[in-house]
Amino acid sequence: MKELRELIRDLRDDHDLKQKTVAAHLGISQQTYSNYENGRREIPIWVVVALAKYYKVSTDYLLGTDSSYLGNTNLKNHYLANVTMHDIMYDIQTLKGSSRKDLVRYIQYLKYLQRTQ
Repeated sequence: MKELRELIRDLRDDHDLKQKTVAAHLGISQQTYSNYENGRREIPIWVVVALAKYYKVSTDYLLGTDSSYLGNTNLKNHYLANVTMHDIMYDIQTLKGSSRKDLVRYIQYLKYLQRTQ
């Protein structure tokens, strides 16, 4: 299971944000936020709550009691970098059946690798 500091770093990366941007939203310095992500400073509860609202996830997800976060599920919002979930779904639908099966197998393989690390 990932630590809180790893989850907030992953969420920030998934949303293609800089530490400075998230820190400004929280009203803290970039250095303070960096210390949260690097584990050099304990993350206050108010920051956990604010980050949950900011990323639209539950505090349970951030605290590791709920692993059901599906990422950014709004099809029009950027999912990773400049790619939307709509773009991904469209691209998948244009694949031939055998390629779709290969894609599903590859995703399952990546999930397996993630569990074993």
